[in-house]
This record gives sequence, structure tokens and C-alpha cells, in this order.
Amino acid sequence: MKYSIIYLLLVIIMSSSCSDYLDLKPDQKMAIPKTLEHCELLLNDYSAMNTGYPTLGEVAADDYYLNTSDWKSLSNFDEQHTYNWSLEFMTLNTHWQNPYKTVYLSNQILSILSHLDQNNDKVKYEKTLGAAHFFRAFAFHQIASVFTMPYQAGTAESELGIPLRLSPDLDYKSSRSNLAATYTQIVVDYKHAIRYLPVVETLKGRPAKAAAYAGLARVYLDMQDYDNAYAYADSCLNLKSDLLNYKDLKASASLPIPRFNIEVLFPAISIFSSPLGQSFARIAPDLYQSYDVHDYRKTVYFKPNSFDVGTYAFKGSYDNSATTPFVGLTTSEVYLIRAESAVRTNNIGQGLRDLNTLLKNRIDPVFFVAVTENDPDLLLRIVLQERRKELVFRGRRWSDLRRLNQDERFLKTLKRSIDGQNYTLEPNSLKYAHLIPDLVISESGIPQNKR
Repeated sequence: MKYSIIYLLLVIIMSSSCSDYLDLKPDQKMAIPKTLEHCELLLNDYSAMNTGYPTLGEVAADDYYLNTSDWKSLSNFDEQHTYNWSLEFMTLNTHWQNPYKTVYLSNQILSILSHLDQNNDKVKYEKTLGAAHFFRAFAFHQIASVFTMPYQAGTAESELGIPLRLSPDLDYKSSRSNLAATYTQIVVDYKHAIRYLPVVETLKGRPAKAAAYAGLARVYLDMQDYDNAYAYADSCLNLKSDLLNYKDLKASASLPIPRFNIEVLFPAISIFSSPLGQSFARIAPDLYQSYDVHDYRKTVYFKPNSFDVGTYAFKGSYDNSATTPFVGLTTSEVYLIRAESAVRTNNIGQGLRDLNTLLKNRIDPVFFVAVTENDPDLLLRIVLQERRKELVFRGRRWSDLRRLNQDERFLKTLKRSIDGQNYTLEPNSLKYAHLIPDLVISESGIPQNKR
């Protein structure tokens, strides 16, 4: 049978990423993973499980801009034309292939576990089971956030979702589920993760229970199910609510925010993308100017460009890296999820408490003035503005644009200018679902996103 390209490519990469572990086996009969210890080794492959997630959404979003000379110098055709929303076909496979590799490894772990006696080491078994479900949910959500149209409850049954590979077997053809089934599967996986993950996890790349609550809160926010987004954000913060106080950071440092800091619930980074690099991406003026002079984020997140006076580059990575955007889960994001969901469900008091808790840790205490706005519409606008200001280059802006464009109050037309030519992305455009790589379409036969 002709295999889908999704898994043809994955097998090659998986063989490479697991080769060091397999080469340690003196007995060739041990080359096929089949024990609980093997499952743990697969989960501990940080490069396979925690890195390489799609950046296409961030490349297409509005938190930065490129000048014409830098845009022309980009060597990656797909990223270059994703920037101005003019891509007509996708040649680069990694944005699709990498997260499906995570799905494949998660499926392999779940398959192995299904044949093991959990009572031999129930604690380790359940922790591994929960982690595999978590990684599959996280990867599916990353794919859906880029390659499908935004979730709307009224149309999700008829809208195309993603292929839901739920088995490591390679001998069945991929097909696209509908969007409702896609998000149902993500929710189910996260709920399994919540059930089985431990409250405390000492390995830095592995999720604990709070991370699963956070992941599900993020999903429900994208689904505009604000009651559930609030509930799961609340469950997360009841387990872990630590925040960095930005006044304690060295704002003058080239990368001020430490990796694996106390806010990080789950670390994950995306593919390196030149358009988002410090030498290319200039922060959008409206975003930079939205920070008060006494807001520590203005100097922690940004630095002036010496080569282009009056413009700024981003340096506030939660991975302490200048090359790969952080797309993982943090308590600061969860505070904003709970704050927004509280305001949208008429719990104004909780929304104000969460917003002010975050801002107390971001603004010079001498000049901090608590937000006291009680009008739900005005307060929601403040929360959404703070969400954009807090989560710069954290993989959330594209999802927020997709979601907020469904509300007439927050419609936004994005604009780019390259070499004197203007480009626009209208609210709710079909281009909010990025094109699936052509090779995937030709080999698997799944339908392409519409244009």
C-alpha cells in the first residue's frame, strides 16, 4: 500500500532521532521499543517532543514588520510569501512534518503501553501514559492552529480539520477529519493527560498536571468556550501560580528571561524562521508604543536596533534564545486566559484580580496603578491589549487574530508594504488556514485548504 507522506517522512526522521538510543543495544532483538523504559526514553527526546513546532502563524501575524531589502534577502520562499499572505503553494514540509513526528512517537508510546501490565510500576506507567496523551494533544493543537480555519461551534462539523493519526501503524491512509472531531480529540487527549499526569514533574521537558490544565484552557479559549477556559485555567493556577517579577530581571542583558523559569509549565519551541530573527523583525510601532515607560516589559522584551534608529527588536524569549520562538505554556498566559474568560462570563472581580496580579509583576511598583474598570466591554479591551503585550512572539497572536476576528468589535485588517506594493489580509480570510505542503497533498490525497 502507498503510505501517506506524513509517515514516510516521519519514519526517516524518527530513525535518526532514536538512533543513539538504539545503538546502545548490543542485542539487535532489542531494537524495537517495547518496554516502559523504552517509552520513557522516547519521551525524553527533547528535540523530537519539545521543538520544531510551526511558525507560519507567527510569520503571518502583525506584531512585527520587515523592510523591503530584508524581505528580498529571505532565502525561504514559503516564509517570504507567508509574510505578505501571497503564498500560492507550500513546498516546505517541516511545519507539517515535525509536529506529526511528535504525534507518531506519542502513538508508539501509547501502543507499547497498551500491551504492558500497568501494575508492575503503576506510578511510572500512568505518568508515561499521561505524558503521551499530553504531547499528542499539544501537537494536534499546534497543527490545527495553523492549517485549519478558526473554530466556530456553528460550522465546526462542516469545516475541514486535520488528519487524526491515532495509531503508529503506517499502512493506513490519512484523511482529514472535520474540525469538530479534531478539537474533540485534542480535548479528550488533554483530559487523559490531566487524569494521569503527576502534580510534580522534575524532568524539565516533561509536563505535569498543571500543564495539561493550561493546555486545555488554551484550547477552550480558541474554541470560545469561556466557561471551560475559565475552569481549566483556574484548576491550573490552583496547582501552580508562580510569576516572575520583572523588576528582578536584568533588562540590559541580551536575553533577560531565564530558560525553564518559574512561569514555564511546559517548554516548547518552534522552527527557526528568518523573518522572526532579531536582524530582520522590527517590532510593530503600535505594539511598542502601547507599553508605558514604567512597564518593565518595554526594556525586557525589546532592544533598539543600532542599524535602524527608531526601530526595535525582540529579545524577551522564554527559551532564552534569539533564534526560535517559545510556544510552550506559562502561568502568565493562564492568568490572562482566566482574566479574559472571567470578564466574558461576567465575573468582573476575578478578571480584575488576575489582570492586576500580572501587572504588579510587570510594572515599576512606584508607578503601578491598579486597573479598576468595571464596564465589561472596556475591561475586555484592556485584557486583550495586555494579552497582546504580554505574549509577544509566544505563538499566540495568530490564534488570537483568528478568534477575535469573529467578533465585530475586534475585526482587524492586517497590512504589509513591500517594495511600494501594499498587501492586506482581511478578517476571516481563507488565508487564516495556511496551505498544506504540496507533497503531502499529492502523496496522501487529502484535500487542500481553499483559496
